[in-house]
This record gives sequence, C-alpha cells and structure tokens, in this order.
Amino acid sequence: MRIAVLGGAGYIGSHTVKELCERGHEVAVIDNLQTGYLAAVHKGAEFLKGDIRDKEFLRGALVGKGFDAVIHFAACSLVGESVTNPLKYYNNNVGGAITLLEVMVEADIDKIVFSSTAATYGEPERIPIQEDDRTCPTNPYGETKLAMEKMFGWTGLAHGIRFVSLRYFNACGADESGNFGEAHNPESHLIPLILQVPNGKREAIYVFGDDYDTKDGTCVRDYIHVTDLADAHILAVEYLRNGGKSDIFNLGNGVGFTVREVIDSARRVTGHPIPEIVSPRRAGDPARLIASSEKAKEILGWRPKHAELDEIVGSAWNWHKSHPEGYKK
Repeated sequence: MRIAVLGGAGYIGSHTVKELCERGHEVAVIDNLQTGYLAAVHKGAEFLKGDIRDKEFLRGALVGKGFDAVIHFAACSLVGESVTNPLKYYNNNVGGAITLLEVMVEADIDKIVFSSTAATYGEPERIPIQEDDRTCPTNPYGETKLAMEKMFGWTGLAHGIRFVSLRYFNACGADESGNFGEAHNPESHLIPLILQVPNGKREAIYVFGDDYDTKDGTCVRDYIHVTDLADAHILAVEYLRNGGKSDIFNLGNGVGFTVREVIDSARRVTGHPIPEIVSPRRAGDPARLIASSEKAKEILGWRPKHAELDEIVGSAWNWHKSHPEGYKK
C-alpha cells in the first residue's frame, strides 16, 4: 500500500513509519517538525515538510499521488498546555483535520486511521474503560480529539470516507533497535521523567499523591509499548482496506501499573536507586485509568507483544541512555 503518515516524525508516528517501511509499504511522511525530528524519520520513507493547515501544500502532497490511506498523528498533545492555550489546540487539531478532510475528499482518499486518546473519556465511570462508555473530556486536548472523531464520522457519511479511531492510553518504550525513541520538550511522560534520574538530569522523581485507593497509594495507569501501538495502526489500515466499517478501538494492556511499580521497574532495569519525593495530588488525576482492548483483539486481531513492565522500561532505558539529548546531537 501507499500510505501518507501525518506527524510521522513524532514519537508514535516514527515507530509506525519504521514498521510500515519494514513490511514493504510505500510511505510518505508529512510533518512540520514543530515537535517531531527529521532524524526520527525512517530512511525508507519519503519526507515532505509542511503544515497540514496549509491547503495548497497538502493538495500538492496528496492529490493525484495514488495514496491508499492516511494515518493521522499530527496534533498538539500536551494536556496542561491545552488548558492554558485552548485556541492553539482548536486551531491546530480541529483546524488541521478540517483541511485534511477537505483535501482527502478532493484527492479521493477514502481511508484514514486516527491517533486518538483516552482523554476523550474524561473521568471514567467504570474500570476497565470500554469504547461505548460516556465521553466527557476534562481538558481541551481531549475535547479536540473527540471533535475530530465526530468530524470523521459525519464526513464519512457525506463523502464515503471510512475511519478507524484508536484511543490509547500511556504510550511508552522504544524500538528494540535503540535508534528510535521518545523525545519530548518539555517532557511530561512518567517513564522518561523517571529515567532522567539515572541519566543525571534530575535528582529525584516526584510522586503526586500516595493516598489513592490503590495497592500502594499511587495512581494506576495503562502502559502500552509504542511498537504495539504501531502494529495496531497498521492492522487498522489493513482492516479498512479489507472493507471494514468505521469504528473506534481502545488500545492498552488491560492491567495497569502503579507509579511506584513503574519506579521500582526502573530501579531494577537501571541499577540506580532513583529517589522519590512524594508531593500533593494533582487536580484531576483519576486513581485508575485502564482500558479494555477486547474489541481491538477481536476485530483487528491485535495482540500486544511487549506487555511486561520491565521489558517496556528496559527498551526506554536502552534509548535514553544512548540518546540523553534525544535526537539532538
């Protein structure tokens, strides 16, 4: 297949591009490099630098180029920033999706796989979270992703575009080669923040609240290896190519680990004591966020292959210890 990957220079996008190229697909990466890195783009992919809100650029990239499908990762994704600067998120995420869909209709591209988020649910009503649970986001980031999902649905009814939305939880880990990994600025994800301690970039890791109703008092989250996420996106494209209807799927390990379990894993993997400092809870942090991925397993045939916590943390450490500055040399 010939696939356009929007945001393919970012964390999950770059891993998906690598997997696509290694499976023999023809890939074009479209990225403005606002948060992505050219060094993260697999050498087997074509690269086009530009912003998906630029309709003329996007027309030149997609119209008449024979693409079978689009995988869409290009979005702003920092929850805290979305609260302080919501218009940036509506402009980039929703505005970008409007332009993309207009050009897809023009280019007669009728399949899209969308990188969505568990933030569409907001505070969970039950654990594990299922796809038909209430969606009530608690921040603009989740609101924009939910708006994009609805936009894909209505555009599909009008123009025949079929979509798969993948709502995933905590993406983590790194490619086993050690050449691709997680590089955010600022960093907000737990595992790379923990690994900054053995990498000499911080003295300790902060634990926000140790009085939750969980096994050790710290929050439980559902961690899913980035390579398993990449596999799910490819399976979703194949599902659409084989005539699958538009649908939404959760992606997670279905178990969940506490913050302290993740810290303990990092201590085992790195051999570093990793001091922790307990701080007050953060507003809006649910005690547990765990996904049910049974639907993705049943319909897409997806099976996480890297679900062990030490393996996940070990792959991340393999990347971070050899790339302490990320993709910057």
